[in-house]
Amino acid sequence: METILEVKSLNVDFGEDRIISDLSFTLEKGESLAIIGPNGSGKTVLLRALLGIIPHTGEIVWSKDAKTAYVPQKIDMDRKIPLNVMNLLQSKAQILGIKKGEVDSLIHRLNIPERLLTTSVGHLSSGQMQRALVAFALLGGPNVILFDEPTASMDMAREEQTYELIHRLQDEFDVTPIVVSHDLNFVSRYSTKVLCLNHKGLCYGEPREVLTKEMIEKLYHSPQRFYHHIHESEHQH
Repeated sequence: METILEVKSLNVDFGEDRIISDLSFTLEKGESLAIIGPNGSGKTVLLRALLGIIPHTGEIVWSKDAKTAYVPQKIDMDRKIPLNVMNLLQSKAQILGIKKGEVDSLIHRLNIPERLLTTSVGHLSSGQMQRALVAFALLGGPNVILFDEPTASMDMAREEQTYELIHRLQDEFDVTPIVVSHDLNFVSRYSTKVLCLNHKGLCYGEPREVLTKEMIEKLYHSPQRFYHHIHESEHQH
């Protein structure tokens, strides 16, 4: 397999606080990486460092053909802004010089309904916003998409739809997803690699190999329900 990302001895400081310390890992093209850990463990900070938008020391090396995009957890929009999803997509397409036919083809492949395209971005539900942001990210043909807790504030049905969409991106769009998630059911079902992060990298590897009962307790300070949730999921699938 081809290495698409290599991180070596990464450190990120905010003032006198070290948020990420001596983190190293390698990701292969076509894999799906989940980043897990408790609140405040540095997960979102890691995404921002990978995107090059915050200062850091150490090395973050993307392959020459890597083309990244980012899907934030949410975007707060004024409900009065007269901008709908189609306007949003067309604006990016115009900036990138993408033809209308390519935009229409993407909308069709993602099965985005007309009513969503014509909805003001300020009136989108969390699930609809995620679909719009995924479409926006895919314009320009990225092969890596970074997601920051894409199912935050969603009910279980919307969560499942969002995770299925991320899985489709991997299968149908040849995208390598990097996903910050608190849902270990998703991690065990869809991720090929998982990074356990709590300021330092506590584990890295295939979910069923590294997410032991002992590691989950070390990472989350003893919520064994996470461990049982993973292994119940494995029996179901």
